[in-house]
Amino acid sequence: VSDASGCSMIALLHTGAAKFPQNLLPRARQAVCSLLSAGVLKGYSSIVSRKLASHGFGASMAAMSSFPPQRYHYFLVLDFEATCDKPQIHPQEIIEFPILKLNGRTMEIESTFHMYVQPVVHPQLTPFCTELTGIIQGMVDGQPSLQQVLERVDEWMAKEGLLDPSVKSIFVTCGDWDLKVMLPGQCQYLGLPVADYFKQWINLKKAYSFAMGSWPKNGLLDMNKGLNLQHIGRPHSGIDDCKNIANIMKTLAHRGFIFKQTSKPF
Repeated sequence: VSDASGCSMIALLHTGAAKFPQNLLPRARQAVCSLLSAGVLKGYSSIVSRKLASHGFGASMAAMSSFPPQRYHYFLVLDFEATCDKPQIHPQEIIEFPILKLNGRTMEIESTFHMYVQPVVHPQLTPFCTELTGIIQGMVDGQPSLQQVLERVDEWMAKEGLLDPSVKSIFVTCGDWDLKVMLPGQCQYLGLPVADYFKQWINLKKAYSFAMGSWPKNGLLDMNKGLNLQHIGRPHSGIDDCKNIANIMKTLAHRGFIFKQTSKPF
């Protein structure tokens, strides 16, 4: 049956796709994707993909057939680093602000926002903080304040089309601390508003536990180990942590996992 299905589909694409009724193309695309993802066409998949691309089905055929579509157009992967010490200093202040824009269809990184932030309450980084994060004093001295960085985030969001009401996007963090505790706490301390787009997010730890059936007690390290992934960069580097989060999400998506909001509405 698989051979017959494959030969019939390839014959259609060779001889009839150009004349195929336009109103039926979406159904044809969906049918072929289903056959490919189910493995029915097996050896024919590369041929079918090439023929579909030649008839205007798009270059993302392989991505479309490899995992189901997500609920969001974009995932905004975020991981703050903040001032810290032992015992902990108060208030903590964000010193690294990275965001990766992940395409929900391909799960590939499309754009990056990355800035360091000047702390104002405790402007001098502690040795503990530098050892943990790899951020040295010269990386934050003279950098914009949190208020200025938040303004630039908003400009970046607008430039990337993420403020368009028709575009569905959501932030993704490793835990709830970044957007439930750190950002609203510092904004409250400084008297700054928190943009609505920071008020809903996906906690990757919860998503991973839903997908894999176990809680990643050691965060990214456990998730990478559970998925047989190499850890990218150094732990507690904000931008490197974002890359690890994106890699874990891509791997889970390719396994068929659909990401959903985990935070409760404010």
